[in-house]
Amino acid sequence: MRTPAPSTLEGHGVRLEPLAQSHAEQLIAAASDGSLWELWFTSVPEPAQMARYIDTALDGQRAGTMLPWAVRELASGAIVGTTRYHDIVLPVERVEIGYTFYARSWQHTHLNTACKLLLMEHAFDALDCKLVGLRTDNFNFASQKAIAALGAKRDGVLRHHQLRKDGTVRDSVMFSILRAEWPDVRRHLELRLSRLRSGAK
Repeated sequence: MRTPAPSTLEGHGVRLEPLAQSHAEQLIAAASDGSLWELWFTSVPEPAQMARYIDTALDGQRAGTMLPWAVRELASGAIVGTTRYHDIVLPVERVEIGYTFYARSWQHTHLNTACKLLLMEHAFDALDCKLVGLRTDNFNFASQKAIAALGAKRDGVLRHHQLRKDGTVRDSVMFSILRAEWPDVRRHLELRLSRLRSGAK
């Protein structure tokens, strides 16, 4: 597996740009579309915490455990969310995709499928990963449904696994896609994206 490094990924109407503090104002606007921080089982920061949220992501990038992006929707030119690789483990050739949020008005559109397709293409084809993982809070049922719809397999639940932003401890539902499964998942995502974009904004 090649070491993940900051890079721009573009296609399917979106551009994933290496995350920077210059994205903070637009990410605050995206998170404010739906007051996303009010969802207690997500990691979306309040507006006053956005700069720190970005700093933490960039600290992870410098440590080699994270690679964060801002999500730009190309038709409007707006930054509409963020996502990242995290828990990068080079010896076992594994990355996870997470810390993802999109403005409420862009949820349930083609956007998430487009971003996940770009991220998985980069992980499997450019970096030569053997596994891409995804995890979510046990109470985030919408996220679990969205991950399963990508074609990821549910591995199980890690009990008492991770702190939430409110200090409580969550169970994490784990999903993954193996390299051998990637060709079928890619075909599924491309077809799904085509159908979604036909009715997209």
